[in-house]
Amino acid sequence: MKSRTWQLSLSASVAIVAYLLAACGGGDAGIRATATPTPAGEVTAPAAINTPSGPLTLRLGYFPNITHAPALIGVRDGIFANELGPNVKLESKTFNAGPAVIEALFAGEIDISYIGPNPAINGFVQSDGKALRIIAGAASGGASLIIRTDRNINAPEDFANKKIATPQLGNTQDVALRTWLADHGLKAKEKGGNVTILPTENATTLTLFQKGDIDAAWVPEPWATRLLQAGGKVFLDERTLWPDGKFVTTNVIVRSAFLEKNPEAVEAFLLGHVKAVQAIIADPEKSKATANAAIKGITNAALAGDVIDAAWMNLEFTFDPLPATLRASAESAYDLGFLGNKRLDLTNIYALAPLNRVLAFLKISTIKDQ
Repeated sequence: MKSRTWQLSLSASVAIVAYLLAACGGGDAGIRATATPTPAGEVTAPAAINTPSGPLTLRLGYFPNITHAPALIGVRDGIFANELGPNVKLESKTFNAGPAVIEALFAGEIDISYIGPNPAINGFVQSDGKALRIIAGAASGGASLIIRTDRNINAPEDFANKKIATPQLGNTQDVALRTWLADHGLKAKEKGGNVTILPTENATTLTLFQKGDIDAAWVPEPWATRLLQAGGKVFLDERTLWPDGKFVTTNVIVRSAFLEKNPEAVEAFLLGHVKAVQAIIADPEKSKATANAAIKGITNAALAGDVIDAAWMNLEFTFDPLPATLRASAESAYDLGFLGNKRLDLTNIYALAPLNRVLAFLKISTIKDQ
């Protein structure tokens, strides 16, 4: 089993391009400058990102979770609606799990959605590469292996005969855990090893952790922070496994048919997405408050201030989809048997041309999909 770091070090030519935050477009979010910006990379900068002529409905999916903060803020603050213009009706729908997003996309019930990398990969594979494309990144980081401090776990080998929870069988954190265990000579019981892996809903994981019924959990934020507050300890921050500490946590996907039919709407939405990310970076405190208010509006329960403060520090919001890290995760999922018997061809999973046109327009470095 190859570790992620090993995989990526062999792909040194796969650049994770750093983006520049200096140019935000200026002025009111709905006003598009007509001056031609300096081209970024090989992408010709458009004179404007056009408002769709419509009439059109864009159905957006996302989770009431801080890893989807650009969506929470983009909807609540009207950033998306402003960039889409008066001819596009924005309808939003929230989900609690990636597979439900993919089902809705397959059924033509949503057009664009924020989602984790593994569900996006699964949807691409299940549809023979036809149903969806990744068009942007949204978040990086924010996942950790948390242990109980009373279980004498000091080294990877100490996880033998232990119980470890993950959010869902085959999900992003589940694949990360199984890959990490394999890198250290350990396997799940169902694969002939001696580690019990328990795919468990995150709220239930917290209860099991508090009761002492599990020894550890590999979970995303804000659940990692909640486990720490329940007396846990960080054994491994997943960022330490990746070059530059970056790995994709949330991407933005589009239904392929919608992209083909409505390219202007996709570009306008992405302009809003980039501006939402820039707003988060420019004013984290305001963004935390807005995201938390949005979560409360959806779930009737806001995150505690100390929880969102600590969890936010473990995340990086970015429109870079970090393609190299997704491809490494896909290889890991394939090696673990989650993606069938045929080695993956992810050649066309990305459609970054609309994002790169937006970035070039804003004079921001463009992004490669390799």
